[in-house]
Amino acid sequence: SAPAAAAQAVSRARLGVLVFTAGAGTLATEIAASRLLAPYFGSSTIVWANIIGLILVYLSIGYWFGGKLADRRPEPRLLGSLVLAAALFIAVLPFVSRPILDVAVRGLDAVSVGAVVGSFFAALALFAIPVTLLGAVSPFAIRLALDDVGEAGTVAGRLYALSTVGSIVGTFASALLTIPLVGTQRTMLGSAALLVLAGALVLGTRWQLATVAVAALLFIPAGTIKASSGLLYETESPYQYVQVLQRADGSRVLKLNEGVAVHSVWHPHSVLTGGEWDMFLVVPPLLDRPVERMLVIGNAGGTIARAYGKLYPDVRIDGVEIDPKVTEAGRRFLGLGDNPNLHVITDDGRPFLQLTDERYDVIVVDAYRQPYIPFYLATEEFFRLARRHLTPGGVLALNVAAVPGDLRLGQAIGTTVLSAFPEAWRWKPLRFNELVLVFDRPLPRSRLAQLVGRVPPAVASLVPLFRAGLEPVRAEGEPLTDDRAPVEWLTDRMIVDFIAGGGDLDERPLPTAP
Repeated sequence: SAPAAAAQAVSRARLGVLVFTAGAGTLATEIAASRLLAPYFGSSTIVWANIIGLILVYLSIGYWFGGKLADRRPEPRLLGSLVLAAALFIAVLPFVSRPILDVAVRGLDAVSVGAVVGSFFAALALFAIPVTLLGAVSPFAIRLALDDVGEAGTVAGRLYALSTVGSIVGTFASALLTIPLVGTQRTMLGSAALLVLAGALVLGTRWQLATVAVAALLFIPAGTIKASSGLLYETESPYQYVQVLQRADGSRVLKLNEGVAVHSVWHPHSVLTGGEWDMFLVVPPLLDRPVERMLVIGNAGGTIARAYGKLYPDVRIDGVEIDPKVTEAGRRFLGLGDNPNLHVITDDGRPFLQLTDERYDVIVVDAYRQPYIPFYLATEEFFRLARRHLTPGGVLALNVAAVPGDLRLGQAIGTTVLSAFPEAWRWKPLRFNELVLVFDRPLPRSRLAQLVGRVPPAVASLVPLFRAGLEPVRAEGEPLTDDRAPVEWLTDRMIVDFIAGGGDLDERPLPTAP
């Protein structure tokens, strides 16, 4: 009859809304999962692979579970209950996950591999129940919407199309709109509220009170993302979690994502740090002519540029930093504005080089998404591009991660550099960092040892270390390319082997420390 047909149409329309919302909620939850984990584990390819892989596992289980359950109990109220349960799980996740992640970061700080791996997967397991339940929605809805087996293909195609469109909306709305505007916690709570609203379309009007209850959680302040001693500033950018801490000696440090590494340092009475930034202070004398222009790829909070402003005040610097929130933190807390010759450019390093016509006497590459160098800044194609932007006789200087007794990453990068340049040298003044110096012409070691003696007096203590530790780079194996550059694999293997061997993770500062 006409009323029955109308009722069926309404039912299918509500099922369509439910499937669309479930798809949107699933992908919004996945994006939010990456944001919850990034402050503690970073956002490397490996982390993303784990997130995507496990989300797909949960969805697969949900598809199977939803189909089986729908055949046994094809009841609309049961489907609505599944969606409501998923929504409630998502609503509590921002609050219950933080204690687990705090335990995780303590394990990471202690570099206990077992604790790190265990807590990482424990944190991801938090998303198992809601994502599995949301995965059950589409097959369950197909079962309810199917009256005639002759329409099976049409019904399944329509509902899966709605689910996919919802997933697309959930991805872009959360990543581009809600997370930047209101943050991760409120994005998850908003997704939960919409899921409750959609579930109530099936459960009945009285369940809309649950929508109001979940929506009320949006007014709970997000609070500190990751509690840390001496916290001055924290924010989430489209790229990472950003944190500035003040230490007991009055210095300030910039930490990103998992917070194990320091990306910039500010001391109140000195531009010297005792860390890897000081390595770059020996570079200008090696040109045997005045340095006029310098490019820093990975400017971060401006530690290198700040030191140059004091020790090499005539050098004009273009500092490329992809994250404007990091630049903002540098200006507010880390003295980024102390060097009037620094021009900050918000861009990714390699695309910037592709598009600029500028040439530089010195190009510094100090870009890390700890502990990884972005692979596209370590390939033959990148180094050929960099050479085109060096003035004749210029220098390319790279900060490369290393551990005592294991230089495999530096060796791979050194081999790659020599595919684009005639000569390169390595200097390892720190236990976990080495400086790779690349020249467009052959220079004997004796000449470099002579030239480095012209450094400013403030860093003269680095000269003996440089002269004693300078070694030539030899090509071994195949260079890294845009097609194949296993930088993360090399880095992970290097770190795990060192930790497994009982290596001491304490750094010994350079003698220029204030």
